[in-house]
Amino acid sequence: MLRILVLCPPVLILAACVAPSQPAPAPSPSPAPLPRPAPAPSPAAPVVDWPDREWSPGTWAYAQDARGSIARYGVPGSDAELTLRCDRAARALYLARRGSAPAGAAMTVRTTSTARTLAMQPTGEGYMAARLTPSDGVIDAMGFSRGRFMVQLPPLAPLILPSWAEPLRVAEDCRG
Repeated sequence: MLRILVLCPPVLILAACVAPSQPAPAPSPSPAPLPRPAPAPSPAAPVVDWPDREWSPGTWAYAQDARGSIARYGVPGSDAELTLRCDRAARALYLARRGSAPAGAAMTVRTTSTARTLAMQPTGEGYMAARLTPSDGVIDAMGFSRGRFMVQLPPLAPLILPSWAEPLRVAEDCRG
């Protein structure tokens, strides 16, 4: 036992050298979580300008009849969406769009060189038509537009049409 007592004082001295234990520091407050940013809106679909749009379904067809000649655009076997008629007796061209529009409606023809608004009249046959002279430059602009032209007659969907020879051929028939 004496040994224990002899060894105790040095152990007690060493214990006295150790700093008293302190309570654990209080945790520092964590910063408030940052709100998550709202997800970025998905980009809007790109607006495709009319010269880059696909052609409306259909094809041009040329025909002659007792009145003169006509170029029709549409799906074969269906009513034409757009027609250009030469009435030789009246020496006039009629550009007609299938469908109906309000009274006083105007159709806009857009080509790479021009945009022209035409006053339209109902034909009584399910079409709206504008009367043009055979020398009207809008017909040449349609035929020589870079690959396509557009016809708008609200509330109808716009038509994107290929610039093929049929409308020019009808105009030449009337000019001839």
